Amino acid sequence: MKITSCSGLAKPSFLLVHYELPAFAFHRPQLISITSLYTSSNCKKRCGLVMKLHSSVAGRNRSSTAADLPVSKGNRFNRERGEVNPASFYTHPSLLQMKNERIANRARVYEFLRGIGVVPDELDGLELPVTVEVMKERVEFLHKLGLTIEDINNYALVLGCSVKKNMVPVLDYLGKLGVRKSTFTEFLRQYPQVLHASVVVDLAPVVKYLQGMDIKPNDIPRVLERYPEVLGFKLEGTMSTSVAYLVGIGVARREIGGVLTRYPEILGMRVGRVIKPFVEYLGSLGIPCLAVARLIEKRPHILGFGLDERVKPNVKSLLEYNVKQTSLAGVIAQYPEIIGIELESKLHSQRGFLSSIIELSPEDFGKVIEKMLQIVSLSDKAIVRHVNFLKECGFSVEQVKKMVVGCPQLLDLNVDIMKLSFDYFKSTMGMPLDDLVTFPAYFTYGLESTVKPRHKMIVRKGVNCSLSWLLNCSDEKFEERMNYDSIDMEEMEIDSSFDMNSLMKARREESDSEYEDDSDDEYA
Repeated sequence: MKITSCSGLAKPSFLLVHYELPAFAFHRPQLISITSLYTSSNCKKRCGLVMKLHSSVAGRNRSSTAADLPVSKGNRFNRERGEVNPASFYTHPSLLQMKNERIANRARVYEFLRGIGVVPDELDGLELPVTVEVMKERVEFLHKLGLTIEDINNYALVLGCSVKKNMVPVLDYLGKLGVRKSTFTEFLRQYPQVLHASVVVDLAPVVKYLQGMDIKPNDIPRVLERYPEVLGFKLEGTMSTSVAYLVGIGVARREIGGVLTRYPEILGMRVGRVIKPFVEYLGSLGIPCLAVARLIEKRPHILGFGLDERVKPNVKSLLEYNVKQTSLAGVIAQYPEIIGIELESKLHSQRGFLSSIIELSPEDFGKVIEKMLQIVSLSDKAIVRHVNFLKECGFSVEQVKKMVVGCPQLLDLNVDIMKLSFDYFKSTMGMPLDDLVTFPAYFTYGLESTVKPRHKMIVRKGVNCSLSWLLNCSDEKFEERMNYDSIDMEEMEIDSSFDMNSLMKARREESDSEYEDDSDDEYA
């Protein structure tokens, strides 16, 4: 109820007050009599205390006395519902308005990406920056890292990574580990998912695990540079099972650190699909499991040769080019890289070339391969140079063929050193050329370290022997021979075939730190 007007009558004993009620009141206007109305100054003061209080009810004003009239809870609720600020519709947009705004912002971002050549199809459902400016900042940062638009299209989800929250912390962590900034571009091309990772939750535990595998802290950066995908593996998944299997087949525990440093891809290989079938197949060729373990210790990259795509076809090619089944194990054990190259075309080309210059038959070619499989990688120019040298020494084509079959290494030696050895043989030793045809391996022995000292010794002793008896033994064995009263003919020929037992014993006798020396060469 509001007091809208107040009027006084001339009569000194009455004061009439007229009330105007709001529309929702059901009372009639009333006259209230106030007795003891004073006309003096006190009366004026009291009348001045009457104030007008304004409020809005149905667009009309009403007044009240200075004393606040009590308002019921129901009335206050009704007043608050009625007093709605129109500006609230702008400060609190509806869900539909917010959705439409997001769609519009995303459309602008997509338009920007298409404009620079990025295909945003894979970004649907991914949280992206609201403004084009923020997305432009991300693209420019990726460009500074060396990534091209093509790289971004190969993994468009990288655009969902915040520069400050994702990219910078990850790259800073890799830099602190020692990963070279010059490798960041290739690193991200191989494994862009690293930018989504958490340093504390994802990356740091993997690095700690690698160190627990005896990979030295200084080697951690090179492992990550070579195989960045390792940062995405689970600790108790493929990594642990592959290492456990290698140890189980005989790889020395102390060698694991070196093996993983040189070829960290092993950590991503599944035992059942990759490692175990490879080991078992080599075993079926006659290479014992422990020998395979030694090969892995020395050349861990052989595990990366595709078994069905490369290894088995290469073994089939060796058999087709007259390598004996019984010789396969020794051939592969001596030169395991041969099962990982494009072999068939090399065998075909080399056999045809050797046949054209020294009339080598297919059967003889198989013997050459058994003794030196690396011959498939020799250039035609190198082969011709060595063949011409032997011809200049006075050997016929038939003799050259026999020498090459007996010692294929002749085609891969230093020609200048061969000349010195031949001059000494012809001028000092005074033996017939047939001795070289019978024992062409003479050219593989050091002239100053072996040939000259031993020849001088037999001259002093007055011993007449063949080149094979003179050279084809160790220094200790030769000292024993010098004490013989006569030459033992049984020792004239020593089986030069590969001894698999020597391979299995080799790594046990080497120092624990040898992999450090090998690793640099393998990595280069």
